[in-house]
Amino acid sequence: MKQLYHFRYIYEKLKKVRGGILKVKVEKIDDDTLKKMNVTSWPVWEKEASEFDWHYDSTEEFYVIEGDVEVALENGEKVSFREGDFVTFPEGISCTWKVKKPIRKHYNFK
Repeated sequence: MKQLYHFRYIYEKLKKVRGGILKVKVEKIDDDTLKKMNVTSWPVWEKEASEFDWHYDSTEEFYVIEGDVEVALENGEKVSFREGDFVTFPEGISCTWKVKKPIRKHYNFK
């Protein structure tokens, strides 16, 4: 158990020292690829305009159906996404979501 704690401590320190080793990926994916991934069968999550803190215990990928969001990462970097974007948040990221326009997204946790 001590080793796990030690590893987690080092991992968290590296994230802060290096300005964040984990990156959020925002991309455009063509319709054929979305169909192959079966994205429309994924659950839908909705959230009204708001601001909240979040931590990713596992990797999440999602396709934004509608909305406009800006996320502030622990290292100060800001990431924005909106309708038509495919986004991946890796496990271990902590951030603050600012939902500017209500969001609807198909999501999948890995």
